[in-house]
Amino acid sequence: MNHYQPEFDRHAHESFLNRAIDISKAALSVPGATPFGALVVIGGEVVAEGMSLVIHKHDPTAHAEVEAIRNAAIRIGNHLLQGATLYSSSEPCPLCLMACYWAEIQTVIFAAHTTDVAMHGFQDLAYYQQLKLATSERSIAEVTASEDFRARAVDVLDSWREIREE
Repeated sequence: MNHYQPEFDRHAHESFLNRAIDISKAALSVPGATPFGALVVIGGEVVAEGMSLVIHKHDPTAHAEVEAIRNAAIRIGNHLLQGATLYSSSEPCPLCLMACYWAEIQTVIFAAHTTDVAMHGFQDLAYYQQLKLATSERSIAEVTASEDFRARAVDVLDSWREIREE
């Protein structure tokens, strides 16, 4: 596996991580926020920031990292954030890590570890453990629909591919 290593500028990395932690600290005084902060950096410039607003927005996906990614994508006008580094006050949960993959973020730099977060009542570690299990052993039932439904869904995917190839 090829691991991208950003040019190391210790001062810049420390500055960006400090900002992510400052955002998480600011969340302590925001009703409905939880103590997580993140920012997306491209070319040494902060493109967007995010604070965990899950409770405030009644949105289980409004994690700091996802908020930062959404804000960055809107700002640059593209859902792909190639060349970006995401700085986070803590190790991204599975949702946020997958959002980084979908956005094609090249590097994630974080402060607190998943084990630290778990010690404060957050479920990240448990969710990482769930992903290691076979689908039949997970706490959420995953049910495959009949072949008729599969065929209909695949037909839509085929149509999408054909449109894109025109």
